[in-house]
Order: sequence, then C-alpha cells, then structure tokens
Amino acid sequence: MSECSTPRKAHHVRHTQETKITLDLNLDGSGLTKIATGFGMLDHMLTLTLFWAGMDCTLSCSGDLHVDAHHSVEDTGLVLGAAILEALGERQGIARVGYGRVPMDEALAEVTIDLSGRPWLEWRGDELLPPLIAHEEKDLWREFYKALASSGRFNLHVAFLYGKNGHHLLESAAKGLGLALAQATKRHGHMIRSTKGGLD
Repeated sequence: MSECSTPRKAHHVRHTQETKITLDLNLDGSGLTKIATGFGMLDHMLTLTLFWAGMDCTLSCSGDLHVDAHHSVEDTGLVLGAAILEALGERQGIARVGYGRVPMDEALAEVTIDLSGRPWLEWRGDELLPPLIAHEEKDLWREFYKALASSGRFNLHVAFLYGKNGHHLLESAAKGLGLALAQATKRHGHMIRSTKGGLD
C-alpha cells in the first residue's frame, strides 16, 4: 500500500481523575462526527471544525463538569491534537500549511496553521469576546486551542478580526480551523515540505 493510500487514522484514550476521554479519528473521512463531551458548546464547535476539515471523529468525554468545563475542554484539545499528530504519521506529502477565513453573520475570524512539528499558539483579538460564553469564561477557548496546538505539535494562529456576538466569533474560528486543517493535511505525492529535509 502506497503512502498516499495508507489510511490516516488514530485512536486515543486519556483517563485522569478529571476526565475520561476516548477518541477515534479518520483524517480522510467525510466530516461525519459523533461528539459527546457533556459541554454542548464544545460539541458544537468540534462538530463544525471536523465537518469543515472533512474528518470523521467519534469522541466521548466524561469530565468534572461539577467544577466547570475547563478540564473537559482543555483535555479534549490535548487528545484531539495528539490524534491528529499520530494520524499524520511521517507527514510525507502533506501540504503542511493551511488557512481559513469564514464569516458568521457580523463576525469574522481567520485561522492559519503550519503542521511543522513546532507547537505555538498566537491568539489575537479576544477582547472582542464577551467575558462569558455558554456560562463559561472566554479564556476557556484559548486553553482549548493552546492544548490542541501543543499536543498536535503545530503552529496555530487565531485572529478574531471583528464581530459582536461571542458564539458567532467562535463559530467563525472553528470553521476556519477546519478549512485550514483540510488544506494542511491534504496529500500531494511523497515529498516532505521542508528545505531542511524533515519536520521537527
């Protein structure tokens, strides 16, 4: 089986005293998802991202929501990032970089990624977000994207450009991330896109 026809899938389990997460991911799917984290807003945003990325995913999370959604959201980001990294394998042939910019009513965010192996999150414009979204502090979403980039080992820039509604701003970013992932993970032959000859 050639590299370009090898299924890019991953299975991840994370069990701690704060969360129990199980995830199955197929990078080369059609956007079919079954997401149940116990936090509806996270389910919604993950569904959007994976649909726009064209990835199939089954994810369940049982977390300490009696405290708040922080651990569930952050740990889900860690597991999803790790699954993407595993499914990419040696990253031969991938486009590596991707960009997404999707309007949601009055709101617009842009997302740019580089699947370089070097984790980084640049998070800009979050002063546009209201202090609370879905009864949780807005910083929860920065923690999600930071965890995703860290465990996925990629460079991720999220910029909220303008908008008034917190849900719309987050939805624009979620869809933009999906588009960026779809571009960056797309395979074109066998070359590793790095002048160094390898990705970190």
